[in-house]
Amino acid sequence: MLTFLQFNVAQIPVAYYNSAQGLSGAPLKLALHNIIDNHTSVNYSSLWTHFQTTDVKPNGKVWDIYSDVPNGTPPYQFTFTTSQCGSYQLEGDCYNREHSWPQSWFNSITTPSSDMFHIYPTDGKVNGIRSNFPYGEVAVAGITTLNGSMLGTSATLDYTGTVFEPIDEYKGDLARGYFYMSTRYMGEDSSWSSASGQMTNKSEILPWGLALLLSWHHADTVSTKELNRNNAIYQIQHNRNPFIDNPQWADSIWSQVITNFKTNQSKTLRFGMMPNPTNGDITIQIDSSQLLNAHLCIKNLCGQFVSDYAINNPIENISITNLCKGIYIVEMQNNLGTTSQKLVVK
Repeated sequence: MLTFLQFNVAQIPVAYYNSAQGLSGAPLKLALHNIIDNHTSVNYSSLWTHFQTTDVKPNGKVWDIYSDVPNGTPPYQFTFTTSQCGSYQLEGDCYNREHSWPQSWFNSITTPSSDMFHIYPTDGKVNGIRSNFPYGEVAVAGITTLNGSMLGTSATLDYTGTVFEPIDEYKGDLARGYFYMSTRYMGEDSSWSSASGQMTNKSEILPWGLALLLSWHHADTVSTKELNRNNAIYQIQHNRNPFIDNPQWADSIWSQVITNFKTNQSKTLRFGMMPNPTNGDITIQIDSSQLLNAHLCIKNLCGQFVSDYAINNPIENISITNLCKGIYIVEMQNNLGTTSQKLVVK
């Protein structure tokens, strides 16, 4: 079990979290919402200036999580103001304002559009590569940036779309930013997008996303950088990220949600398939608990049999070089039933 370090909390106002003490689950989330709600909303253009106190490296350069190489030499560094975007073509051209929770997910509503707990100064090119794809862990990378961040197909069975994976050192930072957003805007999200990016539904993070983010939260614990950023933003917005100050609260609120999700998922036949589209072999993923009598069948769009395979391992590589270009239906069967996905061969 992961044990979180205790940090100097001298900059947390006295009694700031008193109303949340002793609570868990939904009551805790509501109490934290009420504590951090109605923060001082800053002008979006002022972020350029605020970054100079919230996201500054010890050497005075911009702390860009999409280009930084902790304990190493970053491929480039930005200077405040002079390196500000503008236009860009390549990595290292300039930095801009990255909404880690994409604006399209909350329909660019003013207050979350300038909420600094989820906005970072980042390389313009990499920001564009990330676009509004959800965060995730990449199985097959289509793009790898200069600091090792990746865009590609998701490695999780529960989301098979395109995801963006930052480097390990900042995964926890981003997870705690998502926990903040879900808590800060609960009940204030009627105009937000539903099932946006397939990671959120309005301000709620979908279970697969919670499972991923909680794992990042535990693996990449709160750093001095985050503590300093939390304190700096408090001086600007007059609210704090509770999950930086009290990391254990993320488990208190969401661990049961994840337990229920995993229990229900274990009763449902699911499989992953990548890459898709493909022009070569495919990799099939299935939970090891679902391997009993697992069998995969490929059919054409007319429902005619093309080929089949026994699935004996959680990760199985399958050659489809015999398939012509086109669209096929891939069916997975086991003792739980049958489920299918579309496969595009190009």
